[in-house]
Amino acid sequence: MDERIITNEILKEDGFEYSIRPDRIDEYIGQTEIKENLKVFIKAAKLREEPLDHVLLYGPPGLGKTTLSHIIANELNSNIKTSSGPAIEKSGDLAAVLSTLEPGDVLFIDEIHRIPRHIEEILYSAMEDFTLDIIIGSDSSSRNIKIDLPPFTLVGATTRAGDLTGPLRDRFGIISKLKYYTVEELTQIVKRTGRVLNCSIDDDVAVELATRSRGTPRIANRLFKRVRDFAMVMGNGIIDIEITKISLDKLKVDKLGLDDTDYNLLKSIIDKFNGGPVGIEAIASSIGEEQTTIEDVYEPYLLQKGLLKRTSRGRIVTKKAYDHLEIPCPEKIE
Repeated sequence: MDERIITNEILKEDGFEYSIRPDRIDEYIGQTEIKENLKVFIKAAKLREEPLDHVLLYGPPGLGKTTLSHIIANELNSNIKTSSGPAIEKSGDLAAVLSTLEPGDVLFIDEIHRIPRHIEEILYSAMEDFTLDIIIGSDSSSRNIKIDLPPFTLVGATTRAGDLTGPLRDRFGIISKLKYYTVEELTQIVKRTGRVLNCSIDDDVAVELATRSRGTPRIANRLFKRVRDFAMVMGNGIIDIEITKISLDKLKVDKLGLDDTDYNLLKSIIDKFNGGPVGIEAIASSIGEEQTTIEDVYEPYLLQKGLLKRTSRGRIVTKKAYDHLEIPCPEKIE
């Protein structure tokens, strides 16, 4: 089965993202309010000669949380060490990561909501007091050791802020929610990617790609790369609006950025559950997907575009979705 091209999760082919990432905050497009606040916090920390407060970045995948963490390190003139929640299973894993830090370093932990609770409790003292308290050994031979850590900044990223415990969330001094990008912002990102890859495109092409990118830079850059392939093989290498539309049609990405998976989800609710309301568990079973995948990957954009509604009784397909799918809409649907 082919990978879903417009998923906002990372695919193998997205390695090229590392080569086009901006290095400085002024080069970063979008998330204006977050950028302006970070500028102030970073400058103040440098003036005080103190580490930046710990930062929590949350929001849907593909919006630039990892990129922002690297920019924060660059703006602080610091090194960055990276890890992820699933990779930290034991206290020794956390100790190994923290023991490599130098004064002023940035520690980036992706999917921080997936850190086990007993490890999370060890992280509290590291964040608050820059000390590591761990127990080694077992039973009668166990003993507690305390390790002093250099001052550092933890940048945590998560797509599920609601899964963070209160005590962990409270230890972040800076909490920022990344939002979906506008078509104008994505147009700038696509044009910047074209410049970096030495592949110029017209404004109308950039707008077309931006419109179908689900408000997500990762998807915009991926579509750009795929369209470039079509232009090289089916055309003369020039990415014009005609080859762009042909490419996106072949990729089955429509004018709203929906693909077969979105159509399958919406039509399943319409055909099997009379348009809803229906619970998320029933939807997951009907289309053969994990519930968390639907909640994290499929639903956010459908909700944002007004094609789907959440109610206390379940999910409902809206009149806008019926119209977009060209399916007659029952009178009861608003």
